Amino acid sequence: MTEMYEPFLCQLRLDLCNPLPGKIAQCRMAPRPRSEAGFCDGPGAGVRYGGVLALFYPHNGCIMLPLILRPTYPGVHSGQVSLPGGGQEETDSDLTATALRETYEEIGVDPNEYTVLGQLTPLYVSASNFLVLPTVGWIDYRPDFHLDPYEVAALIEAPLPTLLDPATQRVENWTLRNCQVEVPYYAVENQTIWGATAMMLSELLALPAMQIMPGCNPLATGANA
Repeated sequence: MTEMYEPFLCQLRLDLCNPLPGKIAQCRMAPRPRSEAGFCDGPGAGVRYGGVLALFYPHNGCIMLPLILRPTYPGVHSGQVSLPGGGQEETDSDLTATALRETYEEIGVDPNEYTVLGQLTPLYVSASNFLVLPTVGWIDYRPDFHLDPYEVAALIEAPLPTLLDPATQRVENWTLRNCQVEVPYYAVENQTIWGATAMMLSELLALPAMQIMPGCNPLATGANA
């Protein structure tokens, strides 16, 4: 199966070593106007650091990407869809180590099972004052997911062709921080993916590798757990 995806993976590795689409691609999915929404700005005082993982894998003829629905809790990211990840701890050697550790804790995928391909552009999330580094990985098969119910309300397995489909990208007017804001988002598996996660995905989906992605089996669908 790996041979089928090797051209995609070779290009993806190359993309992650070359200059990245960066903020221009990120901010395509930022709430507008940006200044009121607080996206695309620089880190604030006392900034914290975090890492997330975009882990690709093949399933039913599609390349998939696992996302998580956060539980409801008293915090700014309550009930939102995100990539698995979290805040850096003292024992983490770097932010990629943070992403790998948090992914194991949240969805039970052992870092020894997959390959790290590279990193995207760090993104500052003003709502929580986090500077987040997205790491990209690949595993040759669908992982045996084990969700931490304290951290994860649901697993969303997003087919890459769905994320790339222009019909998946939508815009609504919301009220954020008492301001009227135009919010771009991805509508996937009956979920709304917006804000920092949508911005990270926007850069990922802008990489040239996405243009040579292997075709998707028409019977393939995402699956929630």
